[in-house]
Amino acid sequence: MQEFKFDTQLLIEGHDLDEDAIHDYITANIPGDCLLAVGDEDLIKIHFHTNVPWKVLEYCASLGDIFDVVVENMDRQENGLQG
Repeated sequence: MQEFKFDTQLLIEGHDLDEDAIHDYITANIPGDCLLAVGDEDLIKIHFHTNVPWKVLEYCASLGDIFDVVVENMDRQENGLQG
């Protein structure tokens, strides 16, 4: 069993996005690991393992438009099931 169950991925499209500030906020406020926040001021890709993916979605939606959202259950995947 994984410590953090959900692999959460999405894109944020906006203006004046700051990947370092986004990374720092998620690290400080949402429990999880394997965080990637990469991109530029107009588009950021997020990848994060967490048990509370809705908090990631809520925060990112406050920054701009979110799309290409994928939340996969890694426990199911580990057991050979669809995530």
